[in-house]
Amino acid sequence: MATTLSSIQAPVSTICASSQRPHCPTGTQSLLFVSKPSNYTIFAKTSYSFKPSKIRPITAPRATPSSSPPTTFHGQCYVLGDNIDTDQIIPAEHLTLVPSKPDEYKKLGSFAFSGLPTSLYPIPFIQPGTDSTQYPIIIAGANFGCGSSREHAPVALGAAGVRAVVAESYARIFFRNSVATGEVYPIELEHEGVNKQCTTGDIVTVDLERNVFINHTKGKEFVLKPIGDAGPVIDAGGIFAYARKTGMISSVV
Repeated sequence: MATTLSSIQAPVSTICASSQRPHCPTGTQSLLFVSKPSNYTIFAKTSYSFKPSKIRPITAPRATPSSSPPTTFHGQCYVLGDNIDTDQIIPAEHLTLVPSKPDEYKKLGSFAFSGLPTSLYPIPFIQPGTDSTQYPIIIAGANFGCGSSREHAPVALGAAGVRAVVAESYARIFFRNSVATGEVYPIELEHEGVNKQCTTGDIVTVDLERNVFINHTKGKEFVLKPIGDAGPVIDAGGIFAYARKTGMISSVV
Protein backbone atom coordinates (compact mmCIF):
# COMPACT_ATOMS: atom_id res chain seq x y z
CA MET A 1 0.00 0.00 0.00
CA ALA A 2 1.35 3.42 -0.90
CA THR A 3 1.86 6.17 1.61
CA THR A 4 -0.96 8.69 1.19
CA LEU A 5 -1.67 12.23 2.17
CA SER A 6 -5.24 11.49 3.11
CA SER A 7 -6.26 15.11 3.61
CA ILE A 8 -4.65 18.50 3.28
CA GLN A 9 -6.46 21.65 4.37
CA ALA A 10 -4.93 25.06 3.99
CA PRO A 11 -2.79 26.14 6.90
CA VAL A 12 -2.89 29.84 7.69
CA SER A 13 0.63 30.31 8.81
CA THR A 14 4.09 30.25 12.67
CA ILE A 15 4.39 26.88 13.82
CA CYS A 16 2.23 25.69 16.67
CA ALA A 17 3.23 22.28 15.42
CA SER A 18 3.03 18.92 17.08
CA SER A 19 1.64 15.54 16.17
CA GLN A 20 -0.62 15.87 19.23
CA ARG A 21 -1.73 19.38 19.91
CA PRO A 22 -5.51 19.56 20.42
CA HIS A 23 -5.24 22.87 22.27
CA CYS A 24 -4.24 24.94 19.24
CA PRO A 25 -6.52 27.96 18.77
CA THR A 26 -9.99 27.48 17.38
CA GLY A 27 -10.03 27.93 13.64
CA THR A 28 -6.54 26.59 13.15
CA GLN A 29 -6.29 24.86 9.80
CA SER A 30 -4.69 21.44 9.69
CA LEU A 31 -2.59 19.09 7.64
CA LEU A 32 -3.33 15.40 7.90
CA PHE A 33 -0.81 13.02 6.41
CA VAL A 34 0.64 9.61 6.90
CA SER A 35 3.53 10.00 9.26
CA LYS A 36 5.30 6.81 8.39
CA PRO A 37 5.06 4.01 5.83
CA SER A 38 1.81 2.20 5.36
CA ASN A 39 2.75 -0.94 7.24
CA TYR A 40 2.58 1.10 10.43
CA THR A 41 -0.84 2.56 9.59
CA ILE A 42 -0.29 5.47 11.96
CA PHE A 43 -1.51 8.93 11.00
CA ALA A 44 -0.39 12.21 12.51
CA LYS A 45 -2.32 15.45 12.56
CA THR A 46 -0.06 18.47 12.60
CA SER A 47 -1.69 21.83 13.26
CA TYR A 48 -0.26 25.14 12.24
CA SER A 49 -1.23 28.49 13.69
CA PHE A 50 0.75 31.37 12.34
CA LYS A 51 1.06 34.82 10.85
CA PRO A 52 2.49 34.96 7.32
CA SER A 53 5.14 37.46 8.38
CA LYS A 54 6.52 34.94 10.87
CA ILE A 55 7.23 32.15 8.40
CA ARG A 56 10.86 31.05 8.38
CA PRO A 57 12.12 28.05 6.39
CA ILE A 58 13.98 25.40 8.35
CA THR A 59 16.52 25.03 5.59
CA ALA A 60 18.54 27.37 3.44
CA PRO A 61 16.77 28.62 0.30
CA ARG A 62 16.41 25.74 -2.11
CA ALA A 63 16.39 25.84 -5.85
CA THR A 64 12.93 26.18 -7.35
CA PRO A 65 11.74 22.64 -8.17
CA SER A 66 11.41 21.92 -11.86
CA SER A 67 8.06 21.05 -13.40
CA SER A 68 9.36 17.52 -13.86
CA PRO A 69 10.84 16.30 -10.53
CA PRO A 70 13.50 13.59 -10.72
CA THR A 71 12.16 10.05 -10.74
CA THR A 72 15.52 8.28 -10.52
CA PHE A 73 18.60 8.67 -8.36
CA HIS A 74 21.90 7.06 -9.25
CA GLY A 75 25.28 6.77 -7.60
CA GLN A 76 27.25 5.08 -4.86
CA CYS A 77 25.40 3.88 -1.79
CA TYR A 78 26.32 3.95 1.89
CA VAL A 79 25.09 0.89 3.77
CA LEU A 80 23.85 0.89 7.37
CA GLY A 81 22.29 -1.60 9.77
CA ASP A 82 19.14 -1.48 11.92
CA ASN A 83 18.11 1.17 14.45
CA ILE A 84 20.23 4.04 13.20
CA ASP A 85 19.13 6.83 15.52
CA THR A 86 19.09 10.58 15.07
CA ASP A 87 22.08 11.07 17.36
CA GLN A 88 24.14 8.95 14.98
CA ILE A 89 22.76 10.89 12.02
CA ILE A 90 23.57 14.27 13.56
CA PRO A 91 24.96 14.43 17.12
CA ALA A 92 23.27 16.83 19.56
CA GLU A 93 26.29 19.14 19.84
CA HIS A 94 25.70 20.29 16.26
CA LEU A 95 22.04 21.25 16.76
CA THR A 96 23.05 24.85 17.50
CA LEU A 97 23.66 25.29 13.77
CA VAL A 98 20.84 27.19 12.06
CA PRO A 99 19.88 25.54 8.75
CA SER A 100 18.25 28.71 7.38
CA LYS A 101 21.71 30.28 7.21
CA PRO A 102 23.43 28.94 4.05
CA ASP A 103 26.89 28.65 5.61
CA GLU A 104 25.53 26.82 8.67
CA TYR A 105 23.34 24.59 6.48
CA LYS A 106 26.48 23.54 4.60
CA LYS A 107 28.37 23.00 7.85
CA LEU A 108 25.51 20.89 9.22
CA GLY A 109 25.89 18.59 6.24
CA SER A 110 29.58 18.12 6.99
CA PHE A 111 28.65 16.48 10.31
CA ALA A 112 26.15 13.99 8.83
CA PHE A 113 26.59 10.50 10.31
CA SER A 114 29.49 11.73 12.47
CA GLY A 115 27.85 9.87 15.37
CA LEU A 116 28.31 6.45 13.79
CA PRO A 117 30.70 4.12 15.66
CA THR A 118 33.85 3.80 13.60
CA SER A 119 34.29 0.21 14.80
CA LEU A 120 31.17 -0.74 12.82
CA TYR A 121 31.45 1.81 10.03
CA PRO A 122 35.17 2.38 9.28
CA ILE A 123 34.48 4.12 5.96
CA PRO A 124 33.65 7.79 6.70
CA PHE A 125 30.42 9.08 5.21
CA ILE A 126 32.06 12.48 4.76
CA GLN A 127 35.68 12.30 3.68
CA PRO A 128 38.13 14.41 5.73
CA GLY A 129 38.53 17.91 4.34
CA THR A 130 35.17 17.88 2.55
CA ASP A 131 31.69 19.03 3.52
CA SER A 132 29.59 16.77 1.30
CA THR A 133 29.31 13.06 0.65
CA GLN A 134 30.09 10.88 -2.33
CA TYR A 135 27.15 8.64 -1.36
CA PRO A 136 23.83 10.17 -2.52
CA ILE A 137 21.85 7.05 -1.59
CA ILE A 138 21.60 5.48 1.88
CA ILE A 139 20.65 1.81 2.28
CA ALA A 140 19.53 0.83 5.77
CA GLY A 141 17.75 -1.81 7.79
CA ALA A 142 14.76 -1.43 10.10
CA ASN A 143 13.69 1.53 12.24
CA PHE A 144 15.86 4.13 10.54
CA GLY A 145 15.78 7.56 12.22
CA CYS A 146 14.68 6.39 15.67
CA GLY A 147 15.48 8.40 18.79
CA SER A 148 14.83 12.08 19.40
CA SER A 149 12.57 14.07 17.12
CA ARG A 150 15.18 16.42 15.68
CA GLU A 151 14.31 17.95 12.32
CA HIS A 152 18.04 18.48 11.82
CA ALA A 153 18.41 14.76 10.98
CA PRO A 154 16.93 14.78 7.44
CA VAL A 155 18.21 18.34 6.95
CA ALA A 156 21.80 17.25 7.67
CA LEU A 157 21.48 14.41 5.17
CA GLY A 158 20.08 16.71 2.50
CA ALA A 159 22.80 19.28 3.19
CA ALA A 160 25.43 16.55 2.80
CA GLY A 161 24.11 15.64 -0.65
CA VAL A 162 21.89 12.66 0.12
CA ARG A 163 18.92 12.35 -2.25
CA ALA A 164 17.21 9.20 -1.01
CA VAL A 165 17.19 6.83 1.93
CA VAL A 166 16.09 3.27 1.16
CA ALA A 167 15.28 1.32 4.33
CA GLU A 168 13.21 -1.59 5.60
CA SER A 169 11.23 0.74 7.86
CA TYR A 170 11.39 4.18 9.47
CA ALA A 171 10.76 5.78 12.81
CA ARG A 172 7.55 7.78 12.42
CA ILE A 173 9.08 11.15 13.29
CA PHE A 174 11.99 10.82 10.85
CA PHE A 175 9.66 9.90 8.01
CA ARG A 176 7.40 12.86 8.79
CA ASN A 177 10.33 15.29 9.08
CA SER A 178 11.75 14.09 5.77
CA VAL A 179 8.48 14.85 4.03
CA ALA A 180 7.91 18.15 5.86
CA THR A 181 11.39 19.51 5.10
CA GLY A 182 11.59 18.05 1.59
CA GLU A 183 15.25 17.23 2.13
CA VAL A 184 15.37 13.50 1.29
CA TYR A 185 13.06 10.84 -0.10
CA PRO A 186 12.39 8.20 2.61
CA ILE A 187 11.65 5.10 0.56
CA GLU A 188 10.63 1.76 2.02
CA LEU A 189 11.69 -1.64 0.73
CA GLU A 190 9.14 -4.35 0.10
CA HIS A 191 11.35 -7.06 1.63
CA GLU A 192 13.80 -7.39 4.51
CA GLY A 193 17.53 -7.98 4.37
CA VAL A 194 18.36 -5.87 1.32
CA ASN A 195 21.03 -3.93 3.21
CA LYS A 196 22.80 -7.22 3.89
CA GLN A 197 23.03 -7.78 0.14
CA CYS A 198 24.68 -4.42 -0.51
CA THR A 199 28.11 -3.00 0.26
CA THR A 200 29.13 0.61 0.76
CA GLY A 201 30.38 1.90 -2.58
CA ASP A 202 28.07 -0.25 -4.74
CA ILE A 203 26.63 1.61 -7.71
CA VAL A 204 22.85 1.70 -7.38
CA THR A 205 19.75 3.26 -8.91
CA VAL A 206 16.51 4.19 -7.18
CA ASP A 207 13.66 4.35 -9.71
CA LEU A 208 10.56 5.95 -8.18
CA GLU A 209 8.53 5.56 -11.34
CA ARG A 210 9.00 1.80 -11.54
CA ASN A 211 9.33 1.35 -7.75
CA VAL A 212 12.57 -0.61 -8.03
CA PHE A 213 15.99 -0.43 -6.42
CA ILE A 214 18.80 -1.75 -8.61
CA ASN A 215 22.24 -2.72 -7.36
CA HIS A 216 24.30 -2.66 -10.54
CA THR A 217 27.46 -3.82 -8.78
CA LYS A 218 25.78 -6.96 -7.46
CA GLY A 219 23.43 -7.41 -10.42
CA LYS A 220 20.32 -7.47 -8.22
CA GLU A 221 16.95 -5.73 -8.31
CA PHE A 222 14.56 -5.17 -5.41
CA VAL A 223 10.97 -3.94 -5.13
CA LEU A 224 10.19 -0.63 -3.42
CA LYS A 225 6.90 0.41 -1.85
CA PRO A 226 5.38 3.41 -3.66
CA ILE A 227 6.03 6.67 -1.85
CA GLY A 228 2.53 7.81 -2.79
CA ASP A 229 1.23 11.32 -2.14
CA ALA A 230 4.19 12.17 0.08
CA GLY A 231 6.23 12.34 -3.14
CA PRO A 232 4.78 15.62 -4.47
CA VAL A 233 5.41 17.31 -1.11
CA ILE A 234 9.09 16.36 -1.22
CA ASP A 235 9.24 17.25 -4.94
CA ALA A 236 8.02 20.75 -4.07
CA GLY A 237 10.72 21.21 -1.43
CA GLY A 238 8.71 20.55 1.73
CA ILE A 239 5.30 21.17 3.24
CA PHE A 240 5.38 24.98 3.10
CA ALA A 241 6.65 25.01 -0.49
CA TYR A 242 3.94 22.49 -1.40
CA ALA A 243 1.28 24.59 0.30
CA ARG A 244 2.38 27.66 -1.65
CA LYS A 245 2.62 25.72 -4.92
CA THR A 246 -0.91 24.39 -4.56
CA GLY A 247 -2.38 27.73 -3.43
CA MET A 248 -3.09 26.72 0.17
CA ILE A 249 -1.08 29.68 1.46
CA SER A 250 0.12 32.85 -0.21
CA SER A 251 3.29 32.58 -2.23
CA VAL A 252 4.26 36.06 -1.01
CA VAL A 253 6.07 36.04 2.36
